[in-house]
Amino acid sequence: MFSFKHPSATELDHDFLWRTTQCLPERGRIGIFNRSYYEEVLIVRVHPEILLGQGLPDGLIDEKTIWQERYLSIVNLENHLYRNGTRSSNFSCTFRKMSSASAFLERIDKPEKNWKFNQADIVERKFWNQYMQAYRHA
Repeated sequence: MFSFKHPSATELDHDFLWRTTQCLPERGRIGIFNRSYYEEVLIVRVHPEILLGQGLPDGLIDEKTIWQERYLSIVNLENHLYRNGTRSSNFSCTFRKMSSASAFLERIDKPEKNWKFNQADIVERKFWNQYMQAYRHA
């Protein structure tokens, strides 16, 4: 199981697919990723400053094409993995704003769930509508 957080400096020095490919299991093994390169077409859309921090050479960030190019890169990677004996399945969970809010409050109110709470969750919650819009475009 690999859980990806905010990219490290080393990860930002590589292309956006690099950090997940480093963690792929051997053929015939099962690997589970909590978050993956799909965040590059969701979170980075909501927080464009992340894209600017990736150190891409001038001219490679074109708002009109970058997301389509990243989708193409993801599809090409998954096709490459498939041709080489690695199968992938992707699952995405969507939550209604109200059910998400109650789960969020549980993290604060119930001591046994406090470990799930992160101060950044409060900040990110303000971007709910932008995330939903980015998700619909994904």
